[in-house]
Amino acid sequence: MRRLPQPTPVDLRRDPLPLRGRTALVTGASRRAGIGHAVARRLAAYGASVYLHHHVPHDVAMPWGSDRIEEVTASVRAALGDPGARVVDGPGDLSDPAVPAQLIATAASALGGRLDVLVANHALSGSDGNLDTIDAGMLDAHWAVDTRSVLLLVQAYVRHRAALPPRTPGGRVVTMTSGQDHGGGMPGELAYALQKGALASVTRTLATTLAEHAITVNTVNPGPVDTGYATGETYDAVAALFPGGSWGVPDDPARLIAWLATDEAGWITGQVIDSEGGFRH
Repeated sequence: MRRLPQPTPVDLRRDPLPLRGRTALVTGASRRAGIGHAVARRLAAYGASVYLHHHVPHDVAMPWGSDRIEEVTASVRAALGDPGARVVDGPGDLSDPAVPAQLIATAASALGGRLDVLVANHALSGSDGNLDTIDAGMLDAHWAVDTRSVLLLVQAYVRHRAALPPRTPGGRVVTMTSGQDHGGGMPGELAYALQKGALASVTRTLATTLAEHAITVNTVNPGPVDTGYATGETYDAVAALFPGGSWGVPDDPARLIAWLATDEAGWITGQVIDSEGGFRH
C-alpha cells in the first residue's frame, strides 16, 4: 500500500495524548532521580499505561541508595494524562536469564494483555574496572545485565507481538547506550562500555529483524545526566563541558524517548541517537 504523500490538515494537529490506549514497560525505573522514572512519567503523561520494573537490591548496594517504590509509582501515577490508564510496578533480577520473558509476560498481563512499548533502561552500576583491573566476573556480570537481558527482553517482546493481529500499530523498542563511542571513550569502565557498545552495534540489525512486525528499534545515548551519582569536583568538571554550564536532567532524554514511542516517530528506526545538549567530549 502506498503511503500518503502529504498529511491532511487534521493529521498535522498534534494529539495531546499521542499514546492514549498504548501500554509500556520501562525497566530500571526504581528511583525518582533516575532516567527510567522520568521516561515513565512522560509516557504516562502522553496517555500510556505503564509498568515500572525495579530491582531494589542493586540500588541498595550503590552509593546513592534506594528509593521508596511506592513513592516512585505514585509520582508516575500523578502524571497520568488519561484517567483510564494505569501504572503498575514489579520487581525483577534481570541477571537471571529466565526473568526477561517472565517480565514481558507479567507486564503485558498487568496492562490488559498487550504490550506496545519496551524501554530497556536498566543497567549494572559498579563491578567494573580498567584494562589492568578487569576480570572475567566483571565482564560476565555486565554482559548478563547490560546486554544479554536486553536481547532476551526484545526476544520475548517480539514473540508477544507476533501473537497479536498482523502489524498491530504502536510497536516500539528503545534501548540505552552511553558515551563509549565519543571522545576518549570510557577506559575506567571497560565492562560497561563494552556491553553498551554492543547494544549500539546491534540496533540496526534488530530494526531490520523487527520491521516485519511493524516495530521500530532505536537506541538513545543520554549523555551525562544528573541522577545523583556525581558530586564535588567531578560534577563541576563535567558541567563545564556543556555549553550552558549544567548537566542534563532526566527529563531531557525522557522527552526524546517518549517521542520515539509515538506514531510521529514511526519512520525513525535503526538509529543511535545522541541527546547530549552539546556536551564536549
